[in-house]
This record gives sequence, C-alpha cells and structure tokens, in this order.
Amino acid sequence: MLLLRGFLLLTGFFLLGESIAFVFDWPVSGGVVGMILMTLFLMLRGRVSEDLGMASQSLIAFLTMLIMPGVVGIYFLGEELAGQWLAIAGSLVIGTLLSVLTTLWLMARFMPRADREPTHD
Repeated sequence: MLLLRGFLLLTGFFLLGESIAFVFDWPVSGGVVGMILMTLFLMLRGRVSEDLGMASQSLIAFLTMLIMPGVVGIYFLGEELAGQWLAIAGSLVIGTLLSVLTTLWLMARFMPRADREPTHD
C-alpha cells in the first residue's frame, strides 16, 4: 500500500505540473513543472515520506527505460539537425561536464567528510 500511495503522489504532481503548463501555455514540460512543485512541497514539509521514498527507489531501476523515448525521438529529427552537429556536440560535452562538476561540488559540499588520516593504535 505504501508503494501505491507513493506512485499516486508522484502521478499527482506530474498531472498538476502538466495542467499548469497547459493552462498557462508555458514552453516548459509539465513534468519539469511538477518536479519543481514536488521539490517545493518537500522543502516546506522538511522530509520525504516513506511511501514517496519507496516509490522513488522503485523507479530508479527503470530510469534508463524512462529516458529512452526522448533519446529515440532524436533519431527522427536527424534531417533537421544535420547542419547543426557541431553545436549539438558542443552542448552535449559542455552540458555533461557541467553536470558532473555540479554533482561533485554538491557531494563535496553536503556529504560528511571522512577522516583522511588513518589512526595508529
């Protein structure tokens, strides 16, 4: 039952984001709007409930499959993107580097530091 409530909460935020993006005609994905709303909700709440955590952990195993449709969609845009390969390759490289650097910085900033010197007893 916890898993079902977690999926229901995730689906609710997704549908809320889709509705807001549609009503206000925003050029942003409804999933992104829903994710921002869920982040704000969790920040105000101050914790992640057990059901949401369980549903999120279950979805991580399928992350590659959830991303795949967007990647496959690029295949059908090949002709429109043919003349812009340098810009696409550059943005992929720079975006990947920035993503990795941001992740490393956040890990260094928020993870507890382990003792680097071994103790001699």
